[in-house]
Amino acid sequence: MEFNSLTFLCFYGIVLILHNLPFSWRTKKFNLLVASYIFYSAWNPPFVLLLMGATVVDWFAAKGLYAAKTAGGRKIWLIVTLVSNLGMLFFFKYGDFLQDNFVSLLQVFNIHYQPAKLGLMLPIGISFYTFVTLSYTLDVYFGKMKPWDSFLDYAMLVTFFPHLVAGPILRAIDFLPQCLQERKPTAGQFSLGLFLIALGVFEKMVVADFLSAPIVEHVFNAGTKPTLVDAWLGAFAFAAQIFCDFAGYSTAAIGIAATLGFAFPRNFHFPYASIGFSDFWKRWHISLSSWLRDYLYIPLGGNRKGPRRTYINLILTMVLGGLWHGAAWTFVIWGALHGTYLVCERLLSRRLGASAFWNRPLMQPFLALMTFALVCLAWVFFRAGTLEAGWNITASMFGFGAGAVPLLAKKEIVIVTVVTISMLGLHWFMREKSLTETTTALPWPARSALIACLLIGIALVPVQHRAFIYFQF
Repeated sequence: MEFNSLTFLCFYGIVLILHNLPFSWRTKKFNLLVASYIFYSAWNPPFVLLLMGATVVDWFAAKGLYAAKTAGGRKIWLIVTLVSNLGMLFFFKYGDFLQDNFVSLLQVFNIHYQPAKLGLMLPIGISFYTFVTLSYTLDVYFGKMKPWDSFLDYAMLVTFFPHLVAGPILRAIDFLPQCLQERKPTAGQFSLGLFLIALGVFEKMVVADFLSAPIVEHVFNAGTKPTLVDAWLGAFAFAAQIFCDFAGYSTAAIGIAATLGFAFPRNFHFPYASIGFSDFWKRWHISLSSWLRDYLYIPLGGNRKGPRRTYINLILTMVLGGLWHGAAWTFVIWGALHGTYLVCERLLSRRLGASAFWNRPLMQPFLALMTFALVCLAWVFFRAGTLEAGWNITASMFGFGAGAVPLLAKKEIVIVTVVTISMLGLHWFMREKSLTETTTALPWPARSALIACLLIGIALVPVQHRAFIYFQF
């Protein structure tokens, strides 16, 4: 059940009606919980049991951890939550990957071993809800909060359908207090929510699926080396697709929550206007980057143990962040590239950061374009189905495309160029602005007209039937 489907529209309408009937607040929360389980079971009903199990384990682990009288007892409960969450994630997401790499390692030593394929089906959204439940227990362990009194509220945190399968990754400390009193959206909040839903679906259906995806598939699935121009345009097209697909989901999720009276954290802030990679990770998938910072990078030592340890921590955090996205070496390389970018940025800032040259007006857009180009270079491996395909496209981007074949037609080149320039221009214009504040400041006739334009655009494009990219993670 996807946000851009007629089935979801009917489901969402029923949820809205039930949420606005004169039930008690506890009944409304229970309705939302049941609706969330129905939403999740639309993909594969048996996996609802896995979701319920993860919810229950961390609920009791947090209670046990808080009640433990000794440091050893606290650590035992911490191990329980780490093993249950990460063990489940590793089994379903990395089982086949680890098995394949173990077989390859044995072949290096001329040992031929071919076990039966595990053939595990990845439960949708497992990476997201695992991080939600894990962060709740870790917050209790680190003393940031006490275990919550209401299991219903906690189950809502984990399963609330707008964020369940592709984020934003909610924090208990931010969401649970919202469950204490009945959530009723104001007229302005409801109007803003409808706009965000329309904008998110427009980004997904029009920009990601209709304009960008066919070009991306043409370049990345061709099976041949593209020309230098086609390689870069393919990377630009994927930059537009991945942003509008994922930010489109997050924007719609925030809008749906708003129409129900809940506030979700911002997950994207015009990342292609970033100046440097620290800035990029403050703007891209903010809920994940802040999760990795708070629960991995800082516990590893962060930047408190000298430059060399800081660089190791950065690369390790980004490599694990890459693996979080998928069980493939292409994601490891993507994460390693971003870790290397962050290390190089720190090295340069230590040597050149004090220079006023970098703050000149013309240098800021130039640095933003350089950041975007290097982000696109890393996106190649994120999108490539195999290491070979990733290396081939990367080689072409640097002019080493011997035997390259022209792939893109003039119309496709024009589409990529227009979409890329428009996207970069909009991100730069909104770089220091807030989408919600800018939209809220619009008079209601202007906002209504904008919603109407988005809906017309959605209605005019053919349905592509492409799942949101982050569903696979």
